[in-house]
Amino acid sequence: MEPTRFTYSPIVARPRMQWPNDAQLALWIVPNIEFYEYLPEWSAQRRNPYPRCPHPDILNYGLRDYGNRVGFWRMLEVLDRHHVKCTASLNIAIYEHFPEIMRACEERQWDVMSHGMYNTQYSYGLSEDEERASIRECMATFQRLTGRQLTGWFSPADSGTLNTPDLVAEVGLRYFVGWYNDDQPFPMRVRKGQLISMPYSIDLNDSWNLIGIDTEEFLRAVMDQFDRLYQEGAESLRVMCLPLHPWVFGQPHRIKDLDRLLGYLLSHDHLWQPTAAEIADWFIANSLPVLEQHLRTSPATGQGAAR
Repeated sequence: MEPTRFTYSPIVARPRMQWPNDAQLALWIVPNIEFYEYLPEWSAQRRNPYPRCPHPDILNYGLRDYGNRVGFWRMLEVLDRHHVKCTASLNIAIYEHFPEIMRACEERQWDVMSHGMYNTQYSYGLSEDEERASIRECMATFQRLTGRQLTGWFSPADSGTLNTPDLVAEVGLRYFVGWYNDDQPFPMRVRKGQLISMPYSIDLNDSWNLIGIDTEEFLRAVMDQFDRLYQEGAESLRVMCLPLHPWVFGQPHRIKDLDRLLGYLLSHDHLWQPTAAEIADWFIANSLPVLEQHLRTSPATGQGAAR
């Protein structure tokens, strides 16, 4: 069965779209602030949250706990130095367990997309009603703690279901992360409401790529991707995401590399460094009408991911 969430549209055939002030690239920077339970529930039918069994997996639990105890604060110092406008991919339970982290994020007015309640409680296997309740719980908890509304959704550990986009749009969230099929925001087909798929650089996820490999190689890959998208953005807008995990880039031996990387990326004149909510709002107001008109009249109207 082909997915039907997107109209097929070759990026080279789309109309020219622009960011504010003719910026060529929107770079959103995403600290993934995650809570891994010490003894998560799991079954053979679902993914094991930790590589090693039986639980507790002290090694991997401790590494991730380091991110919240130490790495987050070290990384925050560098992000502040570069005046980064962050979008937190947040396990909402972080704010319950660590009010100090909540205060730091809220003082900086970070945009927040929900990454579920815990990064060890997955959406896999949930019924539609169960997943709906989980999404609503995250929204209600965040609003209770901050007085603010969540703006987007990224399922915990990327464990979305067939229903997730519909349920996210149903509650009024503006953007969704979970499909990695484009370098521009793109409208998703949902049962009710409106939802924008937000480009996320999963191929540059530091938690996948920086364990056991040379940091210089990873930085070169990030810079190469940035350079190419920045070049293409001169023709029509592009988006790049830089995902960061405090337990990875917040390590003492990597923090100077994060400082150097941000210095390079943010030195470009035609760069826009917004939050995900700002990207979604600008795109919906200024580019989406042009794109939708093109999709209505373009002969390339294939459904799904491929034809």
